[in-house]
Amino acid sequence: MTNILIIDDEKSIRNTLKEILEYEKYTVHEAEDGIQGLEKIKSGKYDLIMCDIKMPKLDGLELLEKIMDIGVETPVVMISGHGNVETAVEAIKKGAFDYISKPLDLNRLLITVRNAIDKKELVQETRKLKRKINEKIGGTQIIGESEGIKRVKDMISKVAPSDARVLITGANGTGKELVARSIHEKSNRSSAPFIEVNCAAIPSELIESELFGHEKGAFTSAIKDRKGCFELAEGGTLFLDEIGDMSLSAQAKVLRALQESKITRVGGEKEIKVNVRVLAATNKDLVKEISENNFREDLYHRLGVILIHVPSLNERKDDVPILANYFLEQLCQDHGIANKTFDKAALEELKNVNWTGNIRELRNIVERLIILCDKIITAADIKLYANPK
Repeated sequence: MTNILIIDDEKSIRNTLKEILEYEKYTVHEAEDGIQGLEKIKSGKYDLIMCDIKMPKLDGLELLEKIMDIGVETPVVMISGHGNVETAVEAIKKGAFDYISKPLDLNRLLITVRNAIDKKELVQETRKLKRKINEKIGGTQIIGESEGIKRVKDMISKVAPSDARVLITGANGTGKELVARSIHEKSNRSSAPFIEVNCAAIPSELIESELFGHEKGAFTSAIKDRKGCFELAEGGTLFLDEIGDMSLSAQAKVLRALQESKITRVGGEKEIKVNVRVLAATNKDLVKEISENNFREDLYHRLGVILIHVPSLNERKDDVPILANYFLEQLCQDHGIANKTFDKAALEELKNVNWTGNIRELRNIVERLIILCDKIITAADIKLYANPK
């Protein structure tokens, strides 16, 4: 849904624009003067703003300056009357995307609207691509300065250059995958693949095929040979996430692969040598799982040469403001929303939240806050939207 805000003191112009734009399937919002328009801009999210230059109370150029001052990145198209071309050019210099003249020319209007919206979408897509690139080349930055996170960072620095297997433990949403990726990127294998397998998300009857691959005809749907994740990660790192949910039969085969550095595809007989560093993670107490015969003790010791525990967010409350500000900047850019800020009391209030969902929950709440709140996010907003306990 594309939202367009029309700000014009002439009702007839607003009605004309609304009729044309709604026919083109845009959603149209209206403001009858600059002050009302500014309030709507502060509280709403629009894909395009169309603003008359000559208006009472707050004219279009003054409004444009205020829009630029608060950092709204929505394109603004100015509407100019006869004899206002010079003023319209001034508006372009002040940051307007374009202008259209009265009386409105239908073709000119629609072309300008489409171009403005296309530019906004292009800017957002470019940001997303840059973010993806940053995640590839340096997106494993672990945010935080608490003692628990400092220990994690120190462990990563020590173990990354080796080929030692690492077992990463911690609750859901604490950032175990981020730790695994950081180890890979700081290792000598960083130029080779990082392959992740979520053992909890793959049915037990398919996990062996996913890990070790299969030969054509091994089962009904095996219409061709397929490499498994051990082969795909050759020379790099294989990350077995939620290893505690892996079936015992698959555990036995993983153990053999770790012991011999060889795998056999499902339905195959040929042994295939593999050169892979294995990292694993779990939110379960594997010692307890071993006592209940749900996890192999020998595999536990093979995987856990190095143990890294990632603390929960409730164990690192001093990192909450740092993480909140990091997500705030990141998500404002992603959504094309003007930069917002937390006041001091809001950041303190965030530390009072019981973070059962850890960092993932914090990110979701920050996203909720930037969409629903004004430019400065207050403690009252936190109490309303973050459900502190």
